[in-house]
Amino acid sequence: MPETMKSFVIKTVGATEVVEKPIPDPGPEEAIVHTTAALICTSDVHTVKGALPVPDGRTLGHESVGVIHKLGSAVTGFEEGQRVVVCAVTPCYRCSACQRGFTSQCGGPLGGYKYTVQMDGNMAEYFVVPAAAANLTPIPESISDEQAAYCCDMLTTGFMGAEHAYLQFGETVAVFAQGPVGLCATMGAHLMGAGRIIAVESRPERQALAKRFGATDIVDFTAGDPVEQIMDLTNGEGTDAAIEAFGFPQTFEACLRVTKAGGRVSNIGYHGENPAPLQLPLDAFGLGMNDKAIHTGLCPGGSERMKRLLRLLESGRIDPTPMTTHTFGFDRIGEAFEMMTTKADGIVKPLITFP
Repeated sequence: MPETMKSFVIKTVGATEVVEKPIPDPGPEEAIVHTTAALICTSDVHTVKGALPVPDGRTLGHESVGVIHKLGSAVTGFEEGQRVVVCAVTPCYRCSACQRGFTSQCGGPLGGYKYTVQMDGNMAEYFVVPAAAANLTPIPESISDEQAAYCCDMLTTGFMGAEHAYLQFGETVAVFAQGPVGLCATMGAHLMGAGRIIAVESRPERQALAKRFGATDIVDFTAGDPVEQIMDLTNGEGTDAAIEAFGFPQTFEACLRVTKAGGRVSNIGYHGENPAPLQLPLDAFGLGMNDKAIHTGLCPGGSERMKRLLRLLESGRIDPTPMTTHTFGFDRIGEAFEMMTTKADGIVKPLITFP
């Protein structure tokens, strides 16, 4: 049995590399998973650019599935060799935030997001699962590793965007940006019964995916002001809700501007790359009094959330795999990451396979 493994790390701000690290041993309540497949997230790109303060040499990644390699002494109900998925958010389920239902804020603001921020991530041949009894979820035989990997972050985050828009049947929602998370938000809004889903996106390949996942209208922001286009599409009424899935001040402001009085803005965009504070346009905010609600959040974690997403995959209600535009072996992880950074060759989501 080897004692070391390959890990994809942030060498320093702006640089990555593959290094050898010791294969970890689990603590009493932890598990070690042998990785079989993973997805690269744009938030990893943000992290490498310096959006999050992490130490040099920290392993990246939070969208990995695999088989249980070793269980801690206190972990029961699972077996070595079992295929499992682990959410990007791994809450303890003991702290006040967890017990109040805010698992992504475990132990403090955004504290449930432990991979890369507080500990090594899981873009490695083996990775640690904290609070394993609550965060390991068996993968049904009928579901592929590729499908299950989308549960780790993209599906749970995108669907939360739709959930926090509090959509009712037949309502109109605008989804700003159709990257992987925005596409999953579009998919979630469709599942929740939105009558009209306006997807804001300029790239043709992502426009096509948005249509495939339930968008009824496409707004190309390169063809004109997206707010004006959405207001024209809705005969000047605006939308019942808007989902910000990009993480830029311009799209956040646009969400406020397109929502009608009493509307909801759901923010799932990662704003860490822009250090400037978000500005609230007072007219779109009704001077603070137009009954608009802003709801933010980081994807909820835990095995129950993963089980629900796996159920949707197993029943055929959803299939996120059309987002997988490229597949790489782990030996080509650097190339895949560079493509995600530059968005080369129409890349949407790259699947990384492990030997």
